[in-house]
Amino acid sequence: MILLDTNVVIYAFDPDSPFFEWARETIADAVAGDGAAINAVSLAEVCVGDADPPTVADRVRSWGVEVLDVPSAAAEMCSIAFRKYRKRRASAKKTAPMPLPDFFIGAHAGIMGWTLATADRGRFKTYFPSVPLETPE
Repeated sequence: MILLDTNVVIYAFDPDSPFFEWARETIADAVAGDGAAINAVSLAEVCVGDADPPTVADRVRSWGVEVLDVPSAAAEMCSIAFRKYRKRRASAKKTAPMPLPDFFIGAHAGIMGWTLATADRGRFKTYFPSVPLETPE
């Protein structure tokens, strides 16, 4: 299973995105292989920026992508990574903010042992180094 980060779904919806082809190919390859999923956190994030939020889940499912709840077991891994992030951010004072939802996405992939497809390689490599990543070239 490949868990899709929010940005992958957003890029796949936007033909003007420089990552449109990569996102579509990543999703198609995952669906044809071991499967692809987004979690409820990513679904909510996509809905925020979409012109028709009530249809997002159905459109994503039409690609063969599963929509999953976030397992409660992800909370511990999420909190450990987020604490590390906050500590680094406080000492660096220049780190770009990374919202808590990203930590739930990374932790979900981590506890399940899944690959995470994302365009945010640096963030996830830093805070979830054991999670395999599928990223654009």
